[in-house]
Amino acid sequence: MSDKNFPDVIKEIHQKDKRYGKGAYFFIREALDHTLKSLDQKKLKNKGHVSGVELLEGIRDYALDRFGPMTLTLMNHWNVRKCRDFGDIVFNLVEHGILGRTENDTLEDFEGGYNFQEAFEKPFMPNPIDEKDNQRN
Repeated sequence: MSDKNFPDVIKEIHQKDKRYGKGAYFFIREALDHTLKSLDQKKLKNKGHVSGVELLEGIRDYALDRFGPMTLTLMNHWNVRKCRDFGDIVFNLVEHGILGRTENDTLEDFEGGYNFQEAFEKPFMPNPIDEKDNQRN
């Protein structure tokens, strides 16, 4: 990561690209730190670098841990509705010198990802099997 003043860079990005809330950029930075810490260093092909797929998994884990059942609401507030949006945020940070990338990193790495409802809402929904068990008791 860069030594640039992160809040100033976010203001600069937001002046040019208002698609996503400023908080989404801070969240991505925190989620990247979380991902780097949680991945086994041996698994990192390039020291200190994660792939788009690895970052998407780290984003999901971090969001669920940090925001719980409010994750989807917060993502909607930031106008982040699909995994490609995370990629757009990451590449805005790359373009402004905050994050680095390899020649193999592309926005398409963020295309497939996961369905937001499945990833951020389903973990907090009651399991129908559990509900049946509760009704029997």
